[in-house]
Amino acid sequence: MDQVNIEHTPPAVVEYLALRQIAGLSPMSREGAEIGLPNSLFAVCLREEDMLVGMGRVIGDGGCFFQVVDIAVHPDEQGKGYGKLIMSEIMKYLKENVPARALVSLLADVPADRLYAPFGFEYTSPKSEGMWWRQGE
Repeated sequence: MDQVNIEHTPPAVVEYLALRQIAGLSPMSREGAEIGLPNSLFAVCLREEDMLVGMGRVIGDGGCFFQVVDIAVHPDEQGKGYGKLIMSEIMKYLKENVPARALVSLLADVPADRLYAPFGFEYTSPKSEGMWWRQGE
């Protein structure tokens, strides 16, 4: 792994939107990012010098429900273990802060879903299926 700095703060809105786009995640609005990022329960950013090369966040109500979101690594930096590093930081937070019986969920794009199983995440089907609704433009 190259020299990477770990920060436990959300990224700036502009770099957040840019990394989501270049990493192939669905686009979010600037307005949504300005509201959402400061409301993160936990965030991790990986930086090489001042460049954001990876990120991840935990959102939720802080008691019963938590969701892992925004796991992204810059395409030029993939294959260096940065996704595992981000998840390791998130798991430290979850193990220290999630109360008993609380639910931690995530939506995993294929083939990135393979990243999460070693951290104890399991598929919910056939017992339940993930669903979503998204506000239009």
